[in-house]
Amino acid sequence: MAEFNLKIVSPDGIFYDGTARQLSLRSIDGDVAVMAGHIPYLTAVGIGECRVYAEEGSEPRLAACCGGLLNVTKEGVFLAPTTFEWAEDIDRERAKAAKEKALSRIENPKSDAAKQLAEIKLRRAELRIAIAEKISGK
Repeated sequence: MAEFNLKIVSPDGIFYDGTARQLSLRSIDGDVAVMAGHIPYLTAVGIGECRVYAEEGSEPRLAACCGGLLNVTKEGVFLAPTTFEWAEDIDRERAKAAKEKALSRIENPKSDAAKQLAEIKLRRAELRIAIAEKISGK
């Protein structure tokens, strides 16, 4: 299967810089899968699971990916997420604590804006927990 150049860079650093066979993630308009030869494409990234298929026959590497931009050109694919965590790097206890904190802030919001922010943080925490559980089998 054909490969393409993929670079994943967030404010926290470079997470991937190499070749891939496929990149799958959630955009603000729905799920997107990018393969070699994809048409030029630019979209905002939503909150969801990201899968990087690197080597033929290997399982995809999973990550929690939130916000940012995906840019597909003939030269390669550039993913610039706001936050990105490989599944194996997710601290489940920290994610569970973030979920509880967000739920508390949703139940007792200081303002509408604070409630909206807490709802986004809840979605992110739930995503992180789900991704971590996928690789641990729990």
